[in-house]
Amino acid sequence: MSSTMLVLGPKLWVAMAVLAATAAAVATLGRLGHGRQILVAAGRAAAQLTAVSLLIAAIVASLWATAGFVVLMCVVAAGTAGRRITRGARGWWAGVPIVAGSLAVVAGLLVAGLVPARGIAVIPVAGILIGGAMTATSLAGRRALDELTGRRGEVEAALALGFLPRDAVLLVCRSAAAQALIPALDQTRTVGLVTLPGAFVGVLLGGASPLAAGITQLFVLIGLLAVEAVAVVITVELVARGRLRPAEPVPALAG
Repeated sequence: MSSTMLVLGPKLWVAMAVLAATAAAVATLGRLGHGRQILVAAGRAAAQLTAVSLLIAAIVASLWATAGFVVLMCVVAAGTAGRRITRGARGWWAGVPIVAGSLAVVAGLLVAGLVPARGIAVIPVAGILIGGAMTATSLAGRRALDELTGRRGEVEAALALGFLPRDAVLLVCRSAAAQALIPALDQTRTVGLVTLPGAFVGVLLGGASPLAAGITQLFVLIGLLAVEAVAVVITVELVARGRLRPAEPVPALAG
């Protein structure tokens, strides 16, 4: 059995197992601390993609089922980002930038008629944008809270000088959190020269012309920039207002 891009069959499964084991071994030997997580992530990805492939085939004909699946994606993304940023119930605040960034764009595209109101179109577009928002939220939240923990003295000094708590926190963490946009910026700047991202390859292999594939990929990249910019700004604001907090309290975030 084969596809346009890969030869499917037992050899491919063996290759994936070898790659996952290699990644885990390198991470373990290099003392990166993620050897077991790599194997778990690979196993979960295999199981989840198998289940989702079967599920999507059953739900794409129903807009209600499609909407429910998009909500499920948002919940999983919020939980994943929340665990990356902070432990506890407050981590669910990570869902705010994810939903605000991604679903607003999806809704706008549907209203404008640029994305047809069909499950087969909505699910992949929503998945790409929600995934981008999740990554940006996780990176921005982690960087912001790490910066607050490492520069607590500067926050306290700003408070002593009369800064409002929100302004004191933003002074320290905004520039660090902004680095969450670097991966999306680099991918957009180098597209076609360094990488050919998934949307381009998928559309091209689906039989569309290279021009149509390029336009689709351009749309995805610009959409991701918009979604991730919104997600980062909202994440920083949540940190500044104390909704997302570091493990060790900072005076400006108390209360």
